[in-house]
Parts: sequence; structure tokens; C-alpha cells
Amino acid sequence: MSRHIREPLYLQIKEHFKQLITSKQLNAHDQIPPEREIMEDFNVSRITVTNALTELVQEGWIYRIPGKGSYVKEMDKFPSSDQSNVEEKSLQMEEAERSASRDTKRKLIGLIMPTIVDSFAVRLINGIQSELQKTEYSIVIMLSNNSKKTEQTAIRELLRMGVAGLLIFPVDAETYNDDILELKVRNFPFVLVDRYLPGVETNYVNSDNVTGTMLAVSHLWDLGHRDIVICADSPRSTITIEDRIKGYMNALRERGAMINPSFILTDFTVDYHDLEEDGLFHQLLMNGAATAYITLNAKLGLYLSKLAEHLNVKIPDDISIVTFDNPHFDDELGDFTHIFQSENTIGKEAATILLQLLKEDQNDGACYEKRIIPPKLVVNGSTGPAPMNENQ
Repeated sequence: MSRHIREPLYLQIKEHFKQLITSKQLNAHDQIPPEREIMEDFNVSRITVTNALTELVQEGWIYRIPGKGSYVKEMDKFPSSDQSNVEEKSLQMEEAERSASRDTKRKLIGLIMPTIVDSFAVRLINGIQSELQKTEYSIVIMLSNNSKKTEQTAIRELLRMGVAGLLIFPVDAETYNDDILELKVRNFPFVLVDRYLPGVETNYVNSDNVTGTMLAVSHLWDLGHRDIVICADSPRSTITIEDRIKGYMNALRERGAMINPSFILTDFTVDYHDLEEDGLFHQLLMNGAATAYITLNAKLGLYLSKLAEHLNVKIPDDISIVTFDNPHFDDELGDFTHIFQSENTIGKEAATILLQLLKEDQNDGACYEKRIIPPKLVVNGSTGPAPMNENQ
């Protein structure tokens, strides 16, 4: 049976540069055009370009010099074709299904999560389970631990177990897992949870991350804050972070405010077990440059509040903090203003879509369900009016 899908945008960019290299239009050590130029030429987002260039580096076509750009790698022969790799992955996944021992009395759905360490993950799983318990399906959970390799292994292991479908909360990495694309090629029923793949048509349910940060900025702005830091200890090029920063920038532009690049902090490391005396946040809190912080995950917001207490910086008198998600499992501990992403609803919607795919016993890709759940701002005690400037 012939299987055909529209080639993902990042693969089109990859093939474009591979063709330029193999045809000698680009030679060893020639510079690849800047990411901004590629984005404009192909009318795609930065993360799509990042996906393409990262894979070209991994496959040995180009190399990068930090701060300068990407260049064609000198090579004796060109790397092997992607197609052989795709075919190999396809054979591996088909073998996984063939070797599955299917128990018709126990229908399984696989759920792959990065971690289960916060209230978001717990409520998401509860939402999924609340839909599945009405059916004949049971859920099997595997953790990727934020590793693409582990995520790949989990997909293949669940296929070997004979799951009927998959719910995948993908690793928020610079590039996504080719095994997910292979599921799409083979029309295996799956739904992405809290993520989508730029340039790739799939079923997914996620929170509106752009709106989420716009709500946070709007709330802080109304309280008089003008120096607002947005921060995440993960790469800016991931789709979740990119969308949230987009919302932050949109909100400031709407108010005619200048965007301070030094207030957009990503891809740094935090030791959550140590209140670092010389760390990034220590310097920010001590110099008082910002009066408000938006942390793009709850754990970072909790760390920031502990560090502020350690440094005798008062919340919300000296600084205000808005987190994505409530840092506490217990809603009664409502001390943080946060963006509530309706994770229970996200889980329910994802399970509903997958159950419908299984009920129809088809997944021909003719129409994809894409549901974006609007977030809400929950105001609690971590935000207050901006402190008065001593010079005012």
C-alpha cells in the first residue's frame, strides 16, 4: 500500500541545503544563510529552522560556530540518505508491533510523560484517567525523563506491548522525535498533549501559551510594573518557551513599551537544592533592576521566592512573581499568582480525541483535531503594586 504525506517543513529545509551541498552550490566552510533569512525565505518559525539546522549538524552536513553561524562541513563523502534512516525506523516500529503480545481482554493506551513532579502532570493524568475509566481501556504510563532517546524507547516498548493508541507529552527539545513522525506516516492513532510540532499536522491538545503570558504581563502592568523579567531554565528555541516569550513581547508592544533583551532569560541552569550566592537570580534581586518576574514553570517560581526570602527581598512589597501553574499540589495553598492552564481539561480532551480515533478505527489524516485550551489568571498573594522609585 502506498503511503504518502506532505513532507514536514523542517525536512524541506534540510533537503534544500543538502541539495545545495551535494550539487556544489555550497562548498566546504561556506556559510549557511542566517536563521532569520531562512525563516523569511521559507515563511516558517525559528524553531522549524532550528530543527532543520540541528539535524544537519547531527548528520554531519554542517557545523556551527557560536556567535558566528553555520558552515558547510568538509567531508570525504556525503552522509547517508535520510530515507534509509526513515525506512530503518519504519521497519523497527513495524517489528515492534508484530512482536506485540496482544491480550484482547485488556485494551491498553500508552501515555508518555516527561516527568511527574508537579501538580500540572498529576492533574493532567487525572483528566485522562477520568475519561478512560468510562471505557474498556486501561492506561500504561512511561516517563521519558526529558530525554529524546528515552522517549523513543518508550514509544517502541509501548508498541511491543500492543497498545491500541498513544498519548504523548513530547520532550520540549530543540528538535522533535523522528519516531513520532513515523507514527504519523503509519497512521497509528496518537494525540500530542500540551505540545504541537511546528510544520507537522497532528492531533493535539495544548494550552494557549501566547495568551498565558499576555495575561501575566497585563496583570503586572495594571499594578504599575514596567521592568518585568520573563525567565525559564530551558532553551528559548523550544516551542513552549518560544510561544510564551511571543506573548510577553506582544503584550509589551501593545502598550508601546520598549523590550529589554536582558529581561528575557532562558537556557540557564539552576541548582534547585542550593540558594546560589553568586547565581543569576541573586544578582538580579540584589541590584533591584526588575520589580516583577514571570517564571515559565512553577518550580522556578518557588525557587525564586525562596531565594528572595533568603536575601530579605519581600514579596510582593519589593518584587512580584507570576508563575505558570501553581507550585503547590494543594489548591488551598494559594499564595502564588499563577497562570492556570486547565490541565485536567487538557487531559480529558486528549483522551476524548484518541478514543474517537479508536472508535472510528481509522486515522487517515484527512482531518486533524487541534484543540487549544484558554488559560486563566489566578491572582493570589505573590503580586502587588510596583514599589515606588526612590527618585520619584
